[in-house]
Amino acid sequence: MSIHHPIIAVTGSSGAGTSSVKEAFEHMFRRENVNPAVIEGDSFHRYDRAEMRKAMTQAAERGNDHFSHFGPEANLFPELENLFKTYGETGTGKRRLYLHNEAEAEAYRHLDLGPGQFTPWEDICADTDLLFYEGLHGCVVTDEVDIARHVDLKIGVVPVINLEWIQKIHRDTSQRGYSEEAVMDTILRRMHDYVHYIIPQFAGTDINFQRVPIVDTSDPIIARDIPTADESLVVIRFRYPDKFGVDFPYLLQMLHDSWLSRRNTIVVPGGKMGLAMELILTPILGRLLAEEEASKG
Repeated sequence: MSIHHPIIAVTGSSGAGTSSVKEAFEHMFRRENVNPAVIEGDSFHRYDRAEMRKAMTQAAERGNDHFSHFGPEANLFPELENLFKTYGETGTGKRRLYLHNEAEAEAYRHLDLGPGQFTPWEDICADTDLLFYEGLHGCVVTDEVDIARHVDLKIGVVPVINLEWIQKIHRDTSQRGYSEEAVMDTILRRMHDYVHYIIPQFAGTDINFQRVPIVDTSDPIIARDIPTADESLVVIRFRYPDKFGVDFPYLLQMLHDSWLSRRNTIVVPGGKMGLAMELILTPILGRLLAEEEASKG
């Protein structure tokens, strides 16, 4: 952790909905005139799309039926930890981009790059205010790396698992062209690494946002649509409320129909999730930036 160059990590599984938190931070960054260095977790995968297919085939031939993007073999954990450490110390470091689709790849045609490939590594500009990470592994701790110890604000996005699967199935079939069978094969193949490398992160996150549907999601494979925000509740758990000065009476007043389910947990209507994020995270962001500014003096 470093008050000189703060690091915020939003971590969650594929299909968990981390983009909702990212959008809330984007609003806050614009409003507060913050210039972040944005890091996407996909950019620290070890293999590009074609290489990953080949690596999966080779792993299966060796009898490894759980090789996945969730585990250490398919990711650059030491490089990610080094980025967090270096940024915390110096305000810079090495990053690259993963090009998900044709639109993202268009700007890199002159480098003969296409969807599914990485851009070259480059230095982060030295004038950013903080590092913002969104992806699978922002709070990973293993025998070899401790990425979480470098992060000043750790946020988990953890919908109940059937909802997570519904969101992934809908995204991958409608936006990425996969069949339902292919998506379920991916979910099952990833389960070992999900249990060992994704879930353990949420025990150490500062704040967890968990969306809970209040409609039947008992069979995620046959679900025709994703439960809407108004068909959900959001459970927000603070690991140590006093650490960030969480004002529960204020939140209960501002978030109509919310309530405390435990001394460190507030439940809000799903439609209020974005508002709740901004009410909770804006003062925390302000505190991190104030500490950064004070450290320069």
